[in-house]
Amino acid sequence: MQIWDHNLISLFQKAGFTRWALLFCSIIAIAIIFERSIFFLSLRLNYQKFSNKLFSFLQSNQISDAIKFTQNYCHPVAHLTKIYLQNLDNRSKNNVLSREGTFAMERVESRLRGLATITHVAPLLGLLGTVAGLVAAFHQIELSVGQVQAQNLAGGIWEALLSTVFGLIVAIPCMVAYHSFESQSDEIARRLQSIVSELDEFFNEHSQLKISKTIDQADSDNKNAAQ
Repeated sequence: MQIWDHNLISLFQKAGFTRWALLFCSIIAIAIIFERSIFFLSLRLNYQKFSNKLFSFLQSNQISDAIKFTQNYCHPVAHLTKIYLQNLDNRSKNNVLSREGTFAMERVESRLRGLATITHVAPLLGLLGTVAGLVAAFHQIELSVGQVQAQNLAGGIWEALLSTVFGLIVAIPCMVAYHSFESQSDEIARRLQSIVSELDEFFNEHSQLKISKTIDQADSDNKNAAQ
């Protein structure tokens, strides 16, 4: 594959001293993107279908079946739902949910900061290589004897700019991948908040319903006793 009358290996060799750092960044970035892609693909969940099935169990008061149902999914939403149901009578339920939610998001956002770092560092490494190359090119012009040829100046600048090109080649895909992963991470965070909110609302309504039934039953017993 020829680019600017050179192959990729030849262009890489002309890209300045920062090319090795950029190569290292690209290898790390590819590994992170590959690992995170597999991770997020494994977290596919039809939230509406999951929620409907879950609350059908809960409305039938089948708590144990609902817990077993959540174990069929490898997803933070299902995991947090299971923790919620297992701690219904725990006074520290909110603390447990907060802790488990934090751990879940740590796993979801793992390595994203490293990818963001490469996104910001790669262009700077490319710029550093370009500036260093320009300094070297003008230094050689200063040391040259006689008239300076435009071809020599252009050649030095051309090679120096390759560092910036390679820096951008590394940074742009990393930025696209990072924002894609961040978007999926934000969606999972919203789903975690949503399922906890829905469960709170469900059990609050049912607790109020039980209280009302208890009061009605007490009133009925009192009337029967009075008669």
